[in-house]
Amino acid sequence: MDARTSDKELPSASIDFTVESLETPALTKAQLAELLFEQIGLNKRESKDMIDAFFDLVAASLVEGKDVKISGFGNFQIRTKAPRPGRNPRTGEEIPIEARRVVTFHASHKLKELLQGQADDSTQP
Repeated sequence: MDARTSDKELPSASIDFTVESLETPALTKAQLAELLFEQIGLNKRESKDMIDAFFDLVAASLVEGKDVKISGFGNFQIRTKAPRPGRNPRTGEEIPIEARRVVTFHASHKLKELLQGQADDSTQP
């Protein structure tokens, strides 16, 4: 026996802990279509087509420069960003960043309240 071990055995303890994934689970279009199929009774093809049509409509509206407001959920807005100087972090070389349009999302008060209520519930023992 060397100095690092002893003749006494430590009690075997089962340590049960879970490591949270670094990724948040995501809800996919396929899952949304499956929910329409299960809960509303549309067939799978109709469910998929409805989800695709919804997102196509949202995307087309944003491309046209229109904001999309979904009551109780939030607003998707188009923002035009001005050109600005940028820098390559590796070389330090200055590179111009062109003007562009970006989509921003602002959650509604209802959604924020739901999220805060969910956070409060998860901190309770």
